[in-house]
Amino acid sequence: MLAKVLSAALVGIEAHLIDVEVDIAGGLPQFSVVGLPDATVRESRDRVRSALKNTGFHFPAKKITVNLAPAGIKKEGSGLDLAIAIGILVAEEVNRRQKAGSRLAEPIRRDAVAAV
Repeated sequence: MLAKVLSAALVGIEAHLIDVEVDIAGGLPQFSVVGLPDATVRESRDRVRSALKNTGFHFPAKKITVNLAPAGIKKEGSGLDLAIAIGILVAEEVNRRQKAGSRLAEPIRRDAVAAV
């Protein structure tokens, strides 16, 4: 299933809207990020996996493709991690009302504590 989450990325002092599209398909487990991500964004796989696991959600062992659009804007940092995590939950059709609560509205960390 395809999930689309709206987020934002900073380029200098300007904010640009970013569409985070997450597609989960069958096949060998793989996590790929496309759309001009830097190394930090590509490493989001480990941060998102840890955060979902530590908050009681399941990280799917499937082929996950994350598209960050528009592709012409360089995406840096860990600011898109929450949008990627929400996209994975929506694509997996998790009942957000049942488990998520207010955690999805706050920054996430690997130890599953909402960062202030």
